[in-house]
Amino acid sequence: MITFILKGLIRDRSRSLFPVLMVSAGVFLTVFLYCFMEGAMGDLISSTAKFDTGHVKVMTQAYRELSDQVPNDLAIMEANELLMWLKENEKEMIWTQRIRFGGLLDVPDERGETLVQAPVVGLGIDLFSEDTPEKDLFNIERAMVRGSYPKQPNEILLSDEFAQKMNLHIGSTVTLISSTMYGSMATYNFKVAGTVYFGMIPMDRGTIIADIRDVQNALDMVDSAGEIVGYTSDMLYSDTRMGNVARRFNEVFTKSDDEFSPVMVPLGQQSNFEEYLNYAEAMGAVIVGIFVLAMSIVLWNSGLMNGLRRYGEIGVRLAMGESKGRLYRSMIFESCFIGIAGSILGTALGLAVSYYMQYTGIDFGDMMPKSSMLISNVIRAQVTPASYFIGFFPGVFASVTGAMFAGIGIYKRQTAQLIKELEV
Repeated sequence: MITFILKGLIRDRSRSLFPVLMVSAGVFLTVFLYCFMEGAMGDLISSTAKFDTGHVKVMTQAYRELSDQVPNDLAIMEANELLMWLKENEKEMIWTQRIRFGGLLDVPDERGETLVQAPVVGLGIDLFSEDTPEKDLFNIERAMVRGSYPKQPNEILLSDEFAQKMNLHIGSTVTLISSTMYGSMATYNFKVAGTVYFGMIPMDRGTIIADIRDVQNALDMVDSAGEIVGYTSDMLYSDTRMGNVARRFNEVFTKSDDEFSPVMVPLGQQSNFEEYLNYAEAMGAVIVGIFVLAMSIVLWNSGLMNGLRRYGEIGVRLAMGESKGRLYRSMIFESCFIGIAGSILGTALGLAVSYYMQYTGIDFGDMMPKSSMLISNVIRAQVTPASYFIGFFPGVFASVTGAMFAGIGIYKRQTAQLIKELEV
């Protein structure tokens, strides 16, 4: 019977070509969209962790409540001692301290008068220690556009786009105007050592990067840091694993009656990030569900059209004594072969395009100029093990479901009318 069905499908292309192409198109879209969403979410998680949240972040409880406002007056004091404790007790993690700040960047003319000013977002990170992880986390050497990596205190990096707008050159002196940890006005001179381009709008819009010791001096934050971030040594985030690290730390340091006591928060619990992840998973399920529903309807309609075209064939087979159940099962077997062939073809096409997009990507930078999400302008697909079967089973299921609905018409045929239908 299998040989009979296969020969029928191969010899009569009108029974197989169009349904196979329909299934292939649906499976291709499912695989590609799944890989693209995986790539986008993976990039969002990785970039957010590296540039902002870490896999876990330590801050004071008061700082956490107002973290969107970067309240450095609520920063961690005696941060070096806490950092040493973390390095000694969580040796499998990478730890580093950071200070985020905002302010005005003042560019003077040759007489020292203000030429131009612009608001900036600043990051104080460890630029000079031999074992600093920040070079790799920020991928600074690869992001360099002009100038060089800071070699001396008070040298900073500027986003290249911002430097061009401000007409700043390598070696230019700029003044940061901000507020100290204690609320008074702070002014501090920096020298531009180089410019960087990260390929992310929030980082390239107007960011300065300085050594954390210079920022501590500028903002009167000696031995203080707004945040201490931690990463797994393999840079793979696990909510369970980071939850255990945070629980061990909080049992030792966090006090419910002291808002200045430090608290460790995993990435998933910061900035509603868990909601983003759940939303992405839900969207993936919706895509597959819509595909199965749409393809079932299309293939059902295709089966009905095919059934009308094969009206005579079905009538002859019934007239020759083939049972309705056997005929119905043969149509379902046909749909299985069509679904398998279409799913294999669609999965192969989807993986091929996804692998290509994994290296090239699509530049969405011009479409989201005001974006505040830490995600690359160029979003790439990501092929995962699930990509190999995410569209295969729905493709077969949709094909079989469509045939099952369309084949119901077989049971409505009256053998007594076959002679009239066949015009014998």
